[in-house]
Amino acid sequence: MKRLCLVFTVLGLLVVFSVPAFAQDGCMDALGCVEIASDDPVVIGAMLSVSGATSFYGEDSLGGIELAISGRDGMLLGREITLVVEDSLCSAEGGQAAAQRIAADETIVGAIGTTCSGAAQGAMPIISEAGMVMISSSNTSPSLTNDDTEAGGTYMPGYFRTAHNDLFQGAMGAQFAVEVLKAGAVATIHDGDPYTEGLAVVMANTFAGLGGDVVFQGAVSKGDTDMSAILTEIAASAPDVVYLPVFVPESEFLVSQAANTPGLEDAVMMTADGSFSATFAQNTGAAAVGVAMTGPHVSGDAYSAFLDLWAEEQPGGTDAPPSGFHAHAYDAANILMDAVEAVAEEADDGTVLVGRQALRDAIAAVENYDGLTGSLTCQDESPYAGDCATGTALAVFEITEPQVNDGEWPPPIVWDLSMSMAMSEG
Repeated sequence: MKRLCLVFTVLGLLVVFSVPAFAQDGCMDALGCVEIASDDPVVIGAMLSVSGATSFYGEDSLGGIELAISGRDGMLLGREITLVVEDSLCSAEGGQAAAQRIAADETIVGAIGTTCSGAAQGAMPIISEAGMVMISSSNTSPSLTNDDTEAGGTYMPGYFRTAHNDLFQGAMGAQFAVEVLKAGAVATIHDGDPYTEGLAVVMANTFAGLGGDVVFQGAVSKGDTDMSAILTEIAASAPDVVYLPVFVPESEFLVSQAANTPGLEDAVMMTADGSFSATFAQNTGAAAVGVAMTGPHVSGDAYSAFLDLWAEEQPGGTDAPPSGFHAHAYDAANILMDAVEAVAEEADDGTVLVGRQALRDAIAAVENYDGLTGSLTCQDESPYAGDCATGTALAVFEITEPQVNDGEWPPPIVWDLSMSMAMSEG
């Protein structure tokens, strides 16, 4: 709780009293309050990757946030909403810098973000220490909701996400490889990022648990363009599937060069949501045809209406979201704004106080929230602490010629968990 120090001199002695900073306005929150004057806006932060190779992810989530705000006519608590966007890039350093700027602004009630799991590791300690909340629409690394530091967990209080946990996505990729592709051997590649490495590990462990052989586990570095050495090494291990859940553009280089690597002619290339964009198919070219891709899948009437609004309201004339987490961002923004409404208290002079611990508690208590991405219930126990999604809004897609040649997006769905259950029952 923010506190003021009152200093008095009594009989020659220095006496210091510590009192709640907003006690005069009634704030008794353990972490302090955001104070919003009657003529001030409600300020929401966003930490998103809005520059560089991964900017389409941030733009995708930003569109979802903006639609959530416009759905309330830009108003919350009878005040205008101001959105402050900080570029978190897709790195720990970018996340740290963005979080420092967000935490320094005491008018911000909470933040949506970060875009990438690596950025979250840089941002989370700062946001948590500041007593704030962050809700990510696209972080998926299992480490972020795991508080077991000895096992690599990095969870801290105040962190939530509406994106799936890669414990679900990695398992889905392995199930698809075994049940549909009938693969007996898999090779995995990551790039050292918490997201990519975590996903590769989950996939490999699940694949092995299903009776398959993990014949190669390796890594490239971000910025690599010549993938010939690692692809030649992978070919020597004779995998049926090469699983490469890395970001663009590295995934584009891997897939395009694998097409010309002897020994990989029959191997299925499989990537994940780190490459889930139309640019992956177009930049990779003909080699992208047939690539399997796990990623977010949302459907239903409410989502269709959302896409119609996207086409109507997004600047630049774009008629489709550039990636797959826009609906997750819409849900995250609405959960945050609902929580702000639930805990806000108005003083006699019209000042509104939003307790920071009360806000964390309100989000943690979300149960059966009817979101675009499905029914969301926020968990509070590791390894799912802060997880609000269940992993059901996922599917396996396969890139076809229209994605490469005509820019159509997303690719057709070839498998999801309901199909897995049907196969098991059959």
